[in-house]
Amino acid sequence: MSITRVHNLSISLDGFATGEPQSLEAPFGHAGERLHEWMFATRYWDESRGSLGGDNAFAERHTPGIGAEIMGANKFGPPGWQDDPEWRGWWGPNPPFHTPTFVLTHHAQPSIEMEGGTTFHFLDASPAEALEQARAAAGDQDIRIGGGATVVRDFVLAGLVDHLHLVQVPILLGRGVRIWDGLEGIEDTYDIEAVSTPSGVTHLTFTRKATA
Repeated sequence: MSITRVHNLSISLDGFATGEPQSLEAPFGHAGERLHEWMFATRYWDESRGSLGGDNAFAERHTPGIGAEIMGANKFGPPGWQDDPEWRGWWGPNPPFHTPTFVLTHHAQPSIEMEGGTTFHFLDASPAEALEQARAAAGDQDIRIGGGATVVRDFVLAGLVDHLHLVQVPILLGRGVRIWDGLEGIEDTYDIEAVSTPSGVTHLTFTRKATA
């Protein structure tokens, strides 16, 4: 059976996955690009100049075996994108997903077919309902929960995430959207491993514990 996975979700030392306020000009608010500098330096991101090593090995796990993605409205666009009929996401005509991609929003609208195999579907649905549709679209492949932090947190709280990969970056943001709120006791459900790399980040992987 397919599993649900989260990959490469960067967080600050105080657990924020984005800063504030988010806008078209500042998608991650006052955090800027600081949460993602580790990834920009990898071969996965930059094929010509990026480095290999631990960060790259983790980053590369993002894509193989994924048949569908689920993301939140704030990942698809800045506040108010639902009122812009021309908005097609941040990624241009050929988004990097190349799968059916389900956007959770209270403003459902017709699907948008993009180049490269990505089709955005807009759902006003619970995590379980969205996962059911994504599984039907993914076939026997896995489903990626793409973020942001609120969506990932909601899926973890609903018991719907099998593998969670967070990247703790050594900065303090102080405000924004936190991943940890409401997740007390997560260690009871997941086996947790931590790997630090020379870039200064720590890769935290949470793998659902086997049940008898």
